[in-house]
Amino acid sequence: MKLTTKILLGIGLGLVVGLALNYGAPSVFTTLNDYVFAPVGDLFIKAIKMIVVPLVFFSIVLGAAGISDPKKMGRIGGKTILLYLLTTAIAISIALLLANVISPGEGVDVAKPDKTDIEAAPPIKDTLLNIVPENPVKALAEGQMLQIIFFALAFGAGIALLGNKVNRVKEFVEQANEVMMKLVHLLMKVVPYAAFALMAKAVGEAGLDLIASMGLYMITLLLALLIHMTLTYGAFLKFMAKLNPFKFYKAMFPAMEVAFTTSSSAATLPITMNSVEKGLKVPKSVSSFVLPLGATINMDGTAIMQGTAAIFIAQLYNIDLSFSQQLLIILTATLASIGTAAIPSAGIVMLTIVFPAVGLPLEGLGIILGVDRLLDMARTATNITGDAMVATCVAKSEGADVEVTGESVETAVS
Repeated sequence: MKLTTKILLGIGLGLVVGLALNYGAPSVFTTLNDYVFAPVGDLFIKAIKMIVVPLVFFSIVLGAAGISDPKKMGRIGGKTILLYLLTTAIAISIALLLANVISPGEGVDVAKPDKTDIEAAPPIKDTLLNIVPENPVKALAEGQMLQIIFFALAFGAGIALLGNKVNRVKEFVEQANEVMMKLVHLLMKVVPYAAFALMAKAVGEAGLDLIASMGLYMITLLLALLIHMTLTYGAFLKFMAKLNPFKFYKAMFPAMEVAFTTSSSAATLPITMNSVEKGLKVPKSVSSFVLPLGATINMDGTAIMQGTAAIFIAQLYNIDLSFSQQLLIILTATLASIGTAAIPSAGIVMLTIVFPAVGLPLEGLGIILGVDRLLDMARTATNITGDAMVATCVAKSEGADVEVTGESVETAVS
């Protein structure tokens, strides 16, 4: 049985069991929640917290170190990174705007956890000043994610500038990153059971109201993805790449289809490169740099999920987020998206960075996890489309004759 099928079964069974116990046997639910649902959910969240620091560190170091060619670190690299960060910030802003307007989490009473990770979020000025760590080892030990991201970027840039002199260091980082990716894959194997426990716990405590609220959360997130893909990407394609957005999406459809099916930007990368090079006539010299980098640091769809999820969970727990805290979400999610692994459901892991930054409980991950697998497919398609859009814009800015060729693009992955 495929993992997606198992996860959907876990979600479905969790919904049924949680509702049945909520309305038919509250005392039984309390017992099962104390000894089964809550412990399984807590163990899963602890496992996520265990891998998130090394995963983010090695992933970002590797991404920064990958810009090793001095030529690529020039114009093309600057344009690419700027566009990636800009589109990600726009994506989160759209998500926050929609989530505040639609308010998917309002009207539901979810009790705050007894053991809580909630802390008062510091002023945004202090957060910005504290991005640079005085002691990187202390930042790693304490899980100070913004400091870890900054140090990882600096460390990766140092590797890139030293080039062949530090090949062994780069090889170590590559292998360590592979190990962390494997751990994430192993963790994903227990997601169906965690999804069952977390969903049963959440629905058992809140009842039908939570299901309706989760449906509204899904609608909000999908609407944000659609707006970002049509308006943001469409504007860049129209005015920067001088390309018809509809023709662009037609050329990219094979890659979007694979991304939707696999939920992995990394697995879709060969198809994305094929579609961009053959379908859009982007030179290989641009696509071979921009697209792999995008699969590492450009996660617009994931960033939209993080922004929407933060507002949704804040509303469920009746936690007011100030304007400065929402600006902090934009900053944190933009930086966190850089460290998001290009594999299924890695965005859930990155929420452990965004939630504590604004004082949200990590227990809210259980509610998000319940519907995340379904949404993961849509946001992965957004992620790879954003990579292709940036590659097209960068190629056009470098004087390439970008156009939709209509050439058939092979969709099979060998």
